[in-house]
Amino acid sequence: MAVRARELGVAVLQPERLRDVREELLRLGPEIGVVVAYGKLIPRWLLDLPPRGFINVHPSLLPRYRGAAPIARAILHGETQTGVTIIRLTEALDAGPILAQEAVPIEPTDTAATLEVRLSELAARLLLRTLEAIETGTVEVRPQDEEQATYFGKLTKEDGRIRWTDPADRIERHVRAMVPWPGAFTTRQGQLLKVWRARVWKEATPHDTAGPGTVVQITPQGFVVATGGGALEILEVQPAGGRRMPADAYVRGHGLRPGEVLGLNRSGTIAAEV
Repeated sequence: MAVRARELGVAVLQPERLRDVREELLRLGPEIGVVVAYGKLIPRWLLDLPPRGFINVHPSLLPRYRGAAPIARAILHGETQTGVTIIRLTEALDAGPILAQEAVPIEPTDTAATLEVRLSELAARLLLRTLEAIETGTVEVRPQDEEQATYFGKLTKEDGRIRWTDPADRIERHVRAMVPWPGAFTTRQGQLLKVWRARVWKEATPHDTAGPGTVVQITPQGFVVATGGGALEILEVQPAGGRRMPADAYVRGHGLRPGEVLGLNRSGTIAAEV
């Protein structure tokens, strides 16, 4: 973005701290400020600088999914739609009044990466329309419903860990939600095994009597793992130190067999939700 801005002749400031460019911002005298994926609170002195204030572009249907990683959270929680919301920025996190909002469906195969692309395209269009509405005085402002607000923190690497005690449909969403980062992962024989693609297994298997995390069947596309509710077919993986590969190639090259249990911790028990 910074490279493209320079190509268009737009001045670019990239300070480590906002206060380092305070004098420059005061000199520029901006009429309005726009915040996109900043991740930090804007200090009061800066909020008060532009006469039209600051607006924020947030990739969720606020007040749902305030905070970090709203795209991944929407997939993980089984939402059928999400969207982009533009709010007037306040000192409270993602709590300002709504200036514009538009929804998009979450497709059954969407990952956080594919959904982010669609939302970024929508955000660019919606931002331009909102700025025009502010300029012409036609923008419609409405408060957020605080009773519907939900908050989430930043994703960590540990958030990628697959908990085989969860039901298969939740794990399938988890795999999609963790793409591209931190990536869903489990362990096999003490080694990291990332899972990049999976689907709920709808055919008959011995998974009803197998414990969560147990490999119950090898398929032409990969392998099936029992979960806390149903089973999951693993379609694409990445072993530690290796490349992403189709799960059937992993089975052939790494000798995976039914009966193995994935995700065992040091005590020999399966990782579970705490």
